[in-house]
Amino acid sequence: MLIDRLAFAGLRNLEMLDVTPSPGINLIVGRNGSGKTSLLEGLFILGMGRSFRTRQLRHAIAHDKEEMTLFARLGGEPPVPIGVRRARHAAELELRMGGERVSRLAKLIEALPLQLVNPDAFRLLEGAPAGRREFLDWGVFHVKHDFYDAWRRAKRALKHRNALLRHGRMDANNLAVWEQELAAWGGRVDELRREWIASFIPVFEETLGSLIDLPDLTLRYSRGWDKQRSLREVLEQGRATDQQMGFTQNGPQRADLRIRLGRRPAVEVLSRGQQKLVVSALKLAQGRLLERTTGHGCLYLVDDLPAELDAEHRRVFCRLLETMRCQAFITSVEHDALAGSWKSRTPIAMFHVKQGVSGAGQLVPRAQIDFTTE
Repeated sequence: MLIDRLAFAGLRNLEMLDVTPSPGINLIVGRNGSGKTSLLEGLFILGMGRSFRTRQLRHAIAHDKEEMTLFARLGGEPPVPIGVRRARHAAELELRMGGERVSRLAKLIEALPLQLVNPDAFRLLEGAPAGRREFLDWGVFHVKHDFYDAWRRAKRALKHRNALLRHGRMDANNLAVWEQELAAWGGRVDELRREWIASFIPVFEETLGSLIDLPDLTLRYSRGWDKQRSLREVLEQGRATDQQMGFTQNGPQRADLRIRLGRRPAVEVLSRGQQKLVVSALKLAQGRLLERTTGHGCLYLVDDLPAELDAEHRRVFCRLLETMRCQAFITSVEHDALAGSWKSRTPIAMFHVKQGVSGAGQLVPRAQIDFTTE
């Protein structure tokens, strides 16, 4: 579902806003420091329950406010309002959907699938496996309905096994119970991940081919334990070394996506510009597979696209967005930096973030604009 109304209050340096975005492309323009990225941050918090700029959400609350309230209405029959509220001294985030309080963040994540393209997105290539595992599980969660329950059960079993490993004297019977749980649900998580990656790779390769010619680039899923043995066997045989380490060394929590160019990790071979295009292809492919599998579009948050890609690849990136059933919020310092990136008569909603005397950003709509290619 697409956002047809957006209202934020108490978010960083942004003034209170209430706007009607375009169902397609929304350009957010303004000077550096005016609050453009804060708008994307608010949308990210709505869909993920956390910020991509700070680990503690209280730091996203405006310094002179006691709370932050973020609201979006998802169009449809009937429309679905979703919202989050975080008070400065509260311990948890308050979540609401359809006018009722909800306890599971997964419900909001399911309702507002989104992908973020910003400088930190390059951690998919150069960062730790945890970031790639999150990327993988986002895709599986949105197309495999029983994934969340299996993932939650496997995580619970892993937590209990680790607690027993750290205990001075292991209870063999209890350990066997949680190993059985972890083996069963961890195996199911792996099965769903493998099914998803088999569907994702062709879409990724198609998307990558639209952006750059890298025929030797491969994407491979590693499940996190010896592929020749069952997880139950690995856990039983690894008890002694796991106890010495104090945690479970093998299992679905160690899964990874291996991105290589030939026989070497892609990050060691590709230029920075090529890395940007590979990450862009990964992000766009997520939305394309989601649409093809479920019929639902994906929300794209793109921070300073002109700075991330050169003019030609910006144009290709934007054309791919146009072919997808997606809504996008794209920030830029210059309002005409993307003017040549869209097809003729593509409707674009443009908003200008202006800094007032107080330094707070004010979001001012610039009306519907038709960009034409030269």
